[in-house]
Amino acid sequence: MRMFRHAHATALVALLLAVFGCTPTAGRQKSENQSNNPKEKETKTMKPIELTKEEFKKNVYDYTKHPNEWSFEGSRPAVIDFYATWCGPCRATAPAVEAIAQKYEGKVDVYKVDVDKQEELAALFGIQTIPTLLFIPKNELPTKKVGAMTEQMLDENVKQLLLQ
Repeated sequence: MRMFRHAHATALVALLLAVFGCTPTAGRQKSENQSNNPKEKETKTMKPIELTKEEFKKNVYDYTKHPNEWSFEGSRPAVIDFYATWCGPCRATAPAVEAIAQKYEGKVDVYKVDVDKQEELAALFGIQTIPTLLFIPKNELPTKKVGAMTEQMLDENVKQLLLQ
């Protein structure tokens, strides 16, 4: 009976760690990112861009100029990750967002908006649950997806919603 409880507790702890982004690999990320291979460093340069309200208006949507109509300001489709630094599922999604930024560099712009620092932007899109990802095609209305995503899920959404 004790063996079952221990196995059950271990599985529960592993699940909680995965959900809240506290994985055993977190400590290894630093050493992996400190590679001496210059080509590897080049491929890992593209990261999501943190947006302020002013940058958002310039690069995504100027809601002061067009308050009643969507008018995308970007030159490429975009993904916006609405997150908070204290949010476990947001931290779990962050590596997938970074991987998508690298994979689609030059094809899709990837942004991040900290909902605690940019409350006006969060309110503009009715963000009530984080993480929330906004997929913005060049010539269509944005699509909002709520909840943590793996890299594969995020990649499928980019292909389906932005690159068709």
